[in-house]
Amino acid sequence: MMSAAVSRRAQELAAEGTVFVTATVVRAQRPTSVKAGDVALVLGDGTLEGFIGGVCAQQSVRAYALKAIETEEAVLLRLVPDGPLGEDPHTGREVPVEEGAVTARNTCLSGGAIEIFLEPVLPAPRVLVVGDTPIAAALLTLGPELGLDLVRVAAGAPEPSPEDLALVVAAHGRDELHVLRRGLEANMPYVGLVASSKRGAGVLAQLRADGVSDEHLGSIDVPAGIDIGARAPAEIALSILAKVVAVRRGTPAAAPERAAVPAAGGSGAPVAAAGPALAVDPICGMTVAAAPDTPSVEFEGETIYFCCEECAGTFAAQHGLAVAAE
Repeated sequence: MMSAAVSRRAQELAAEGTVFVTATVVRAQRPTSVKAGDVALVLGDGTLEGFIGGVCAQQSVRAYALKAIETEEAVLLRLVPDGPLGEDPHTGREVPVEEGAVTARNTCLSGGAIEIFLEPVLPAPRVLVVGDTPIAAALLTLGPELGLDLVRVAAGAPEPSPEDLALVVAAHGRDELHVLRRGLEANMPYVGLVASSKRGAGVLAQLRADGVSDEHLGSIDVPAGIDIGARAPAEIALSILAKVVAVRRGTPAAAPERAAVPAAGGSGAPVAAAGPALAVDPICGMTVAAAPDTPSVEFEGETIYFCCEECAGTFAAQHGLAVAAE
C-alpha cells in the first residue's frame, strides 16, 4: 500500500498543481524485489519518488509514466524478462498492445513479471471567467463537469497565465479591453469574448488602435463559442465550453471564424464600419455612433464616445476630468 510519506507527497503535488503519475504494483512474480501494493510517484521531469523495483524496472516505469502524462490516459504496464514486447516509448517500434495495457520486455529484470498501473494525475486546466453576468455564472456551473477549473477574475486577480487553458470575457463591456490584452500577452490557448459580431468588431478595432497586432486580434474568438443557435445563458455557456474543450483536445472545431476588425485611428476613436462610424463606450460596452451629438470626452488627445451623459460623467470622474456643462 502507499506509504504515509508517498501519500503526503502526492497530496502536496496535487495541491501545487504539479503533474505526476502514481505507479502502483498490482501484481509481482518472484523473485522480483517489489510486492503488490508498492507505490511510487513519477514527476513530469522523470523524477521517481518511492520504491517500484530495481533500477531496471524504474527505467521502464519512468518511460511509460511520461508517455501516460503525454496521452493523459492510465495504462497497465506489464514488465517481463522475456516474451512479447510492448511499444517502446523511445524507439516507437510496433508491437502487440492490448487496449489499456502494454507488455514490455525488460531483459535487465532479475526474473519474474511485474504489473504496474500507471495513472496520470493532471491538474484541471484553469479557465478564467471575467464578468458578473448570467453567462459567466453558467460557465462557472457547467465547467467543472467537464474537468475544468473555472475561476472568476475579480479585481484583476488572478492574472492570465500561459499555463491557463482559456480566458472567457463575459462582462458585457466592463473592463474588457485590459483583460483581453492581458490574455493575449499571456499567449493563452483560447481567448473568447462574449459579444455580438458588431460589438465584437468594435472592441477588436479599439484593441488594434491600442497597438494590438492583427495576428493577436485573430486569436480572439468573438462571438465566443460554437454556433449552435444558443440563446439562453446556459446554452451560450455550453457553446463556449464546447470550443474550450475543442482547443484543449486540438480538434478542428478549435479554429473559429473571427469577427472582422475594422480600421481604427486610435484608442477610443471612431472606427470605420458600414454606415456611420462606430465607437465602443468604455463604461457600459455599448457600441455607439461617433457622431457630433454623441456624448464624448477628450482624453489623452483622443475623443472617447459614450451612450449617454451618465457614462461620460462616470468616465470623467474615474480619470479626474472636467466635463463642460451643456
